[in-house]
Amino acid sequence: MNDRSARLAILALTIAFAVSPFLSNGFGGFYPESFPVQVDRWPAQPAGWAFSIWGVIYIGLIASAAWALWRPATMPAWKHTLWPLGLSLFIGVFWIDAAMNSPVLATAMILPMAAGAVLAMYRVGSGWREWGSLGLYAGWLTAASGVAVSVVLTGYGILPPRVAAILLILLVMVVSVAVAAARPRVWTYRAGVVWALIGVIAANVVAGDRLIVGLCVLGIAVLVGMNFVLSARKKAV
Repeated sequence: MNDRSARLAILALTIAFAVSPFLSNGFGGFYPESFPVQVDRWPAQPAGWAFSIWGVIYIGLIASAAWALWRPATMPAWKHTLWPLGLSLFIGVFWIDAAMNSPVLATAMILPMAAGAVLAMYRVGSGWREWGSLGLYAGWLTAASGVAVSVVLTGYGILPPRVAAILLILLVMVVSVAVAAARPRVWTYRAGVVWALIGVIAANVVAGDRLIVGLCVLGIAVLVGMNFVLSARKKAV
């Protein structure tokens, strides 16, 4: 596949991905009745309004893909995202329908979605048009993967809701810090994870779960603190 065809394919997949929510009822979180073990709530699942970030992600990805096709010279490394981003977007087209009908399948799907997004973020160049929307997409999917796994572990009685939430929040924090440290320029990745943690905080403040709130605050502090560390390093250089 030549460069122009690759860019056109990414744009087509991005548009299909953005249109997919309109072909269903959208997604604002898993429903307890979808699982054999039903609980009142999942502590790791963000408040419903936090999912509004998808609007920004869709618009950003379409804008990036369209610009990459129209002005390829300004985004030379975009062609390297063909396979990882293309795979992630292709899975994403069918993800909402899977989430509404089979949370286990949706969880199995979101892991390669996130991996593809992160790999694509690693492959793009240094220009903000290349990494801006990809970072936000990859950051949110990193957090969403942890949420999905914690929900399934609880919904099938493998772990209690709070234990599953704590374990997966900690795992998301470790992964996100490692990824962010490897691509420090991409602050939008950290922003995507932070937004998810804010949504989790909002849900748990209402429920009065101080431990979950505290863990999320710690995660936000670490990710935001990385901005100051990176700024200090730039000034030192």
